[in-house]
Order: sequence, then C-alpha cells, then structure tokens
Amino acid sequence: MIAAAEGEDVNPLLPATYDIVWSLVCVAVIGFFFWKYILPKFQQVLADRSDQIEGGIKRAEEAQAEAKAALEQYRAQLADARTEAAAIREDARTQGQQIINEMKVQAQEESDRIVAAGSSQLAAQRQQIVAELRSDLGRTAVDLAEKVIGESLADDVKRAGTIDRFLSELDTVSADSANGK
Repeated sequence: MIAAAEGEDVNPLLPATYDIVWSLVCVAVIGFFFWKYILPKFQQVLADRSDQIEGGIKRAEEAQAEAKAALEQYRAQLADARTEAAAIREDARTQGQQIINEMKVQAQEESDRIVAAGSSQLAAQRQQIVAELRSDLGRTAVDLAEKVIGESLADDVKRAGTIDRFLSELDTVSADSANGK
C-alpha cells in the first residue's frame, strides 16, 4: 500500500512480493516433502509393479515353454503309443497265424493218427476174420471131405496138413482171380 500511495502503477495481474515469496516458500516445502517422502514411495510402487509385470511375463513365458515341452512330450508319447500299438497288432496277427498253423498241424497229426489207428484196427480185424474163416472153412472142408471120402479124418496132423494145403490152393486161386488171370 505504500507503493500505491506514492503513485506507482500497480499491476493488477502481479501479486505482491511478499505473496510471491511466501508462496515460493510453501511450494519449496511441499516440493521438498513430495521429493523426500512421496516420490520415493511412488517410484517404489512403480518399480514393484514393473517387477510384477515383468515377472508375470517371465512366468507366463516359462509356463508357455513348459506347456510347449509337455505338448511335444505328449505328442512323442502318442506317436510311441501308436507305434507300439501297431507292433502289438502285428505280433497278435503273427501269433494268431502261428496258432492257426499249429492247430492245422495238430489236426492233421490227429487225423493221421486216427487213420493209422483205424487202418491197424481194420488190419487186426481182417486178420481175426481171416483166422476165424480159415478155421471155419477148415472144419467145413474136413466135414465135406469126410462125407466125400467116407472115412474119418480124425488125425489132427493129417487134418491140419489138408486144411493148410486147401487154404493155400484157395489163396492161389484168389490171387490169380484178383490179378485178372
């Protein structure tokens, strides 16, 4: 106000000097507290968030790499499993064919054994029937010979010789007729 009394021009846009000084002091004090206490905490919060974001990105990249590795491992295992399944199927086919071949061989052997047993049984029965027929034919021949000759052929040695001679002649006649003579 003293300056106004002296007639100086007072600029209405310019505050008084003491207002400017005290405003600068207040700004300096607030700036000091802001710079000393608030700015470091703000920078700490920003650094923490930056670390969290970078760590999150790094963890995400690591997780993605692990997922990729797990996927590749899964694909490799799947390929191995498919290869193994194909090998197992091929082994099963081979074993199935071997079993079929073995069963065929066993069936053929069993068939051959049955045929051989049947043949030997037929041969044995044939021999038995031939022996029975020889004895029956021999008795019948002796009986007929006794009737024709009129004498008894009681002697066993004579009868056996006669029977054997008759049967050998009969076999000769049978063989000749079988050969077509």
